[in-house]
Amino acid sequence: MTSSNLDAIIINALEDIKAMDIVVLDVSAMTDVMDTLVVASGNSNRQVKALADNVVEECKKAGFQPLGVEGIDTAEWVLVDLGDVVVHVMLPETRKFYELEKLWSVRPDDLKNPDFLKNPDSFKNKGP
Repeated sequence: MTSSNLDAIIINALEDIKAMDIVVLDVSAMTDVMDTLVVASGNSNRQVKALADNVVEECKKAGFQPLGVEGIDTAEWVLVDLGDVVVHVMLPETRKFYELEKLWSVRPDDLKNPDFLKNPDSFKNKGP
């Protein structure tokens, strides 16, 4: 199976448990650690845990073994590491605080751009 198949499995698993605001970012040009970053929110700790559990379960059914799962005990922010794809499931407040989408949308060259320094939000989610 390919990485795009894995992306689809993850998105379907998140949608099955009613994840909110699913965002998929291609970060392959920014890091060698992963190709894709998936960020989603759940309304409660219970839903965040259920979302992460469903991602793990559906990926295993399809033959993808997670390398690790972190944060499941508190379920404010759960990270599921699937190698080329890393999934972050978070409470909305946690997601807003850490702004992972914004963090992973800034390219190193943006930091040298005076327009970026004046208005970083105008560069949000422009990708690599």
